[in-house]
Amino acid sequence: MRLPSSYLPEKARSAFRFFVVGTTGAIVQTWFFMAALYFLSNPEKGTVLYYVAFAIGYLLEMVPNYYFSNWYTFGTRPNKKNAGGFLLARAINIVVQFGLLPMALAAFPGWRDDLISLFVIFIGGCINYLICLFFFKKKKS
Repeated sequence: MRLPSSYLPEKARSAFRFFVVGTTGAIVQTWFFMAALYFLSNPEKGTVLYYVAFAIGYLLEMVPNYYFSNWYTFGTRPNKKNAGGFLLARAINIVVQFGLLPMALAAFPGWRDDLISLFVIFIGGCINYLICLFFFKKKKS
């Protein structure tokens, strides 16, 4: 059985696969974020505990995202170079997400926490993909 992305032109495959991995990661990150909000007694939006809950979701989602980015998105194996690139991309991503989070909270005051999270994660994920392209390269056979 062929994966759906195998029907796409070569250049579009990694973007499609990143979208699949990123969407799954966004859902996982949001789920952990919502669980952390619950365990932290639902702190008010914009408070330190609210951001701690968001960071918990972010950190717990990173490990599976790295392995799926290697295996599925880029067709590579984990190594020091792409691990370093992934960590660099994620460091930039967390800065983007934490920069966007207060803006999203202010711009969309009536939105639910999960929708705000998904919006912020999506924007950060697009930037993350562009950075990862430089570090996840298949060896030419």
